[in-house]
Amino acid sequence: MELALLTFSFLALLALGVPVSFSLGLACVATYLYEGLPMATAMQSVVSGINAFSFLAVPFFILSGELMLHGGIADRILRFAQDAVGHFRGGLGMANVVACTLFGGVSGSPTADTSAMGGVVIPLMKREGYSAAYAVNVTTHASLAGALMPTSTNMIIYALAAQGIAGTVAGHEINGVSIGDLLFSGLIPVLWVMGFVMAAAYWQAVRYGFPRKADGTTALAKFPGWPTVARSLVSALPGLFVILIILGCVANGVATATEAAAIAVAYSLVLTIVVYRSMTRERLFKALARAVKTTGVVLLLIGVSNMLRFQMAYLEIPEAIEALLKNATTVPWLMLLYINIIQVFLGTFVDMAAHILITTPLFLPLAMQYDVGPVQFGIMLLLNCSLGLVHPPIGSVQFIGCAIGEVSIGETTKHAWPYYLAIFSAINIVTYFPAFSTWLPSLISGHPVF
Repeated sequence: MELALLTFSFLALLALGVPVSFSLGLACVATYLYEGLPMATAMQSVVSGINAFSFLAVPFFILSGELMLHGGIADRILRFAQDAVGHFRGGLGMANVVACTLFGGVSGSPTADTSAMGGVVIPLMKREGYSAAYAVNVTTHASLAGALMPTSTNMIIYALAAQGIAGTVAGHEINGVSIGDLLFSGLIPVLWVMGFVMAAAYWQAVRYGFPRKADGTTALAKFPGWPTVARSLVSALPGLFVILIILGCVANGVATATEAAAIAVAYSLVLTIVVYRSMTRERLFKALARAVKTTGVVLLLIGVSNMLRFQMAYLEIPEAIEALLKNATTVPWLMLLYINIIQVFLGTFVDMAAHILITTPLFLPLAMQYDVGPVQFGIMLLLNCSLGLVHPPIGSVQFIGCAIGEVSIGETTKHAWPYYLAIFSAINIVTYFPAFSTWLPSLISGHPVF
């Protein structure tokens, strides 16, 4: 009865349009009251959920991304990508993919990536003869790279959600996940995501003859020459250097992920105010306000999700799900396929941060029984969650792109299947070939990473 009350109250509140954080919190409170548990326990769960030094990395990463977003970094990255690959068939689409991937490494957020790059490049692509649906799909799916980059706040949330989850993987005792290892684990998968999305963008451009002018003719841009490419790269490099700062600090043991995030904020301020001089007072206040708002939403969600984790443990939900899946199959590859299918399905209904916090304690212990370590599982989870950002009914990133492109969500979804296939391909590669996510952190740390 407690589980039914928790589930249906949560779904009913979501259906009424109540934000996810409040839906989770109110559903948990209702269940606490039904069980007769003291409300002090619920409040302690919320406070303990956010009372962690490592969570300071979240507001720092958010602020750094907002400063870069409002500091004109996106324009320089787009110029470099357009100079480098804009002269190919569908070149502006492929330049969009490269630019979104690079800016995703700066912002660490698919939403911010779509807002920044989409606001510039989607109208530009429409003017140059690309359909609105094509422009939106390319932008939104390429923006998913932000979830796998070292500046990703969702990566930090996953690392903290996995704390205390222990098990044995390939004969090694594992307890939680190292944030440092996780930051490096997404770099190779993100290249695959970029490559697959570029291939889908090129295929659609060839099939539909993009760019296509009103009279049906096409005109490809001319290659500007390597000196021009080099100049635009030099202009974009200082903004991209924030990725190297974070990775360098963590890899050399100079700073923790939290301290590296604070350094990234200081660097972003110096770069946008002193070097580029593109940060006005109004833009700075807007960046600070958006960072405060986003941080408040994320931390509230983390707190109420910790209350939900207590409820799930109290009701033995992880054990029930594990027994259900084990009754379905004991074949490792099939079990991982089931986990991915469930994750993709849940990702279409639950916001990414909430998805990570809720499902990590459910599926990570089970995955570790099949020799899938927390680092590999983290990248699998982030990719599965990302797909929900571009698919209705949640599809927050896709809705932002459609609003910018002035096109319906139905029209974009109709032409999105090559991009869904690209993301699914990346998910399967990470799932069944662990080295794609674990080789680089193992090389950097000097010990096996799982």
